[in-house]
Amino acid sequence: MSTTSNPYRGFRFPAEIINQAVWLYHCFSLSLREVELILAARGIQVSYETIREWSLRFGRTYANSLKRRRPHPGDKWFLDEVFVRIRGKLHYLWRAVDQHGNVLDVLVQSRRNTKAAKRFFRKLLKGLCYTPRVIVTDKLGSYGAAKREILPGVEHRQSRYLNNRCEVSHQPTRRRERHMRRFKSVRHAQQFLSIHTPIHNHFQLRRHRLSANEYRTAPIAPSPRGGTRSVLPCRLIWTDVQASLQQQGLPGIKLTVPRRDPLPIGEIPAKRIPLPSTGSPRIRWPSSRRSSRRSRARASLSLSSTQQAAQTRPTTWP
Repeated sequence: MSTTSNPYRGFRFPAEIINQAVWLYHCFSLSLREVELILAARGIQVSYETIREWSLRFGRTYANSLKRRRPHPGDKWFLDEVFVRIRGKLHYLWRAVDQHGNVLDVLVQSRRNTKAAKRFFRKLLKGLCYTPRVIVTDKLGSYGAAKREILPGVEHRQSRYLNNRCEVSHQPTRRRERHMRRFKSVRHAQQFLSIHTPIHNHFQLRRHRLSANEYRTAPIAPSPRGGTRSVLPCRLIWTDVQASLQQQGLPGIKLTVPRRDPLPIGEIPAKRIPLPSTGSPRIRWPSSRRSSRRSRARASLSLSSTQQAAQTRPTTWP
């Protein structure tokens, strides 16, 4: 009798909590301690080092599964590179995006010459296994030299503003880089971005392309290349995990979150004093130091009268 190995075997927490922690860390601009605080507010006591280990161990599995099940990318590639400073030294983050905004691949290198461009092209062709119709880049000469050698029959368009789609795709990486206080090494940057980019790109719903009825009532829509494509992709990971758990003979675990008050009882104010109905007076303090004391006395007098009027009014709950 053949049995499949359970990837969650030996872990104290169920699979749903692990998936939720990895999803929070890669889908939003949150630090490990912020994810720990969010889980603690829901009654789950876990350290941030455990969340980091979950992200490194299961994040790669989730990213690879999302790459395998995503629809066929477009035939128009937008290529661009951006500066990344790691330990005081400039590196370059190479990125490829298709015409639909899907990130194809990323690569961190120390140079942006022809050899680096060739290496990035080979990595793209090895991972995607098809040749594009058009390549859109900026006016960097390394792209043209690498394209003439590796992709001689592909149309190449070079312009300053045509690859704005790839320029915009750098924004999530920049936000995470600022939140993480920069990357620690080239290996750390490549490892994190290869996991973060597929997961974060998968959860971008592109709300501006969906109507309100489609967004609310249509969880699954047909794909143009056959099969089904989810309109709400955040449900795909959890569906796959539950299916794998059921295939292994393990019951699905449902997490019940205790309901708590937003603030402790001691921090809730007992009374609230509303402002007068006439509104607070507009106080203009004198700007110069040589102003007379009479203006300051008038301002303090008006302020004291307002406080007395507020205290005489009855205190009621909102």
